[in-house]
Amino acid sequence: MTSSSTPAHAHAGPPDTKLDRHILIVAGVVVLGAIMSILDVTVVSVAQNTFQQEFGTDAAGAAWTMTGYTLALAAVIPLSSWAAARFGTKKVYLTSLVLFVIGSALCALAWNIGSLVAFRVIQGLGGGLLMPIGMMILTKAAGPERVGSVMAVLGIPMLLGPIAGPILGGLLIEKASWHWVFLINVPIGIVAIIYSWFALRNDEETSRPSIDFVGLLLLSPGLALFLYGISSSSEAGTFISAKVLVPAIIGAVLIAGFIWHALRSDKPLLDLRLFRNRTLTVAVISMTLFMIAFFGASLLFPQYFIGVRGETTLSAGLLLAPQGIGAMLTMPIAGRMTDKIGPGKFVLSGIVLMFLGMGTFVFVGAETSYLILCGALFVQGLGMGMTMMPIMTAALATLTNSQVPDGSTLVNVVQQTASSIGSAVIAVILATNLKNAPEGMLAIVSNTAPDKLPAGMQGAPVPTSFFEAAANAFGSTFVVGAILIALTLIPAFFLPRKKIASSLTEEDMDRAPIVMH
Repeated sequence: MTSSSTPAHAHAGPPDTKLDRHILIVAGVVVLGAIMSILDVTVVSVAQNTFQQEFGTDAAGAAWTMTGYTLALAAVIPLSSWAAARFGTKKVYLTSLVLFVIGSALCALAWNIGSLVAFRVIQGLGGGLLMPIGMMILTKAAGPERVGSVMAVLGIPMLLGPIAGPILGGLLIEKASWHWVFLINVPIGIVAIIYSWFALRNDEETSRPSIDFVGLLLLSPGLALFLYGISSSSEAGTFISAKVLVPAIIGAVLIAGFIWHALRSDKPLLDLRLFRNRTLTVAVISMTLFMIAFFGASLLFPQYFIGVRGETTLSAGLLLAPQGIGAMLTMPIAGRMTDKIGPGKFVLSGIVLMFLGMGTFVFVGAETSYLILCGALFVQGLGMGMTMMPIMTAALATLTNSQVPDGSTLVNVVQQTASSIGSAVIAVILATNLKNAPEGMLAIVSNTAPDKLPAGMQGAPVPTSFFEAAANAFGSTFVVGAILIALTLIPAFFLPRKKIASSLTEEDMDRAPIVMH
């Protein structure tokens, strides 16, 4: 391998877009952290009913095990750029892993729902930094010529988390106990800590910047309040509720205040001047629409299989496997080719495939063939693998080394916000569609206890017409997801359709990429 002191621009010939052994080692570190952070969200979602039974709480109380984690992520992600500059990416990444592992172990020891929520917050404070810091490490290690390839590697846990989570969660709860939903992170986390200690290189220099306290006091609570309001809509069943509007509006005002402050500050917590970069702006808009549609739809698939078709959590997870297989087939190819010919063509083709796959579910019924549904999920998976990571590549490939921390933080803020909005919007629309259906159907689809069903239905066979009506409600909700996917075509049309030119300066190229010796 070329010595780290050799300037990147000194090499003759076309740049190499292949991932060498050293970059793959670094990628392995980041993927381990991402797997824990992302899987934990979907695995815990499967355990909601178990938490209600174990701790004697209701659905709203159990939901705080997810909400608390999400709010902790939102609060800590904006700090990632400053923390990387102040302490170095290796130290911050290791600290995040340690915090996440400690939080996981504490969650397994929880004695009531309050303690579990508190420990989930600790876990979220660690997990919130794993993805943005990991993206910084990978992007700098690979350099602009190989961003697409490394993003494809990082995309595997991001895309497969919603699919593997229900399978893993179902297995752990059915075969072991709810404690293992969290305990499984401990051995994986210890391996990741040891691996990171030896594989990651210490940053050669840190800039020791002072923290932007005004920006921090505006953005972190602003994001947390906004996402809390949005996520509360699922429980409220509507967006027109004081519980939803009050925190969401206060959060939006704080975020607007941060934008005003950041554009006038010399050293803001997050440099929003990056939006002057046209490619970054188009990629962020594309990513926002894509994330809203993708995470919203991810909520619907398992609910349909469980609530309408009567499948177990484990079976529902296995039925979603074709989507993951499709993504795994196209993602590595799209990553490598994006580095060579740009993201535009792949993203547009991927969105069309996703629209076709999700469009099939618009016509879903109570007895639609699993062959058709699994085929549609496979097609959608092919599209997913060609969409998400090329968009992220477009967002980061034109940035200089000094801009990567802010760019990575910005991408993760957008991802977290858009995924929360998507889940909330789709949940509210589904609940509305189910409420407009025959009495008792919402209770049946939601797996409500039999004694809470309407009088006359308790102990009686559920009419077939109810499940058909439920399927129609899901189909109507999938229409929204398909429309959002189609709308992504508009900004995606403006993504580069040729190789993205690097924005690295001579100074950036003279710096060594961060790789293992």
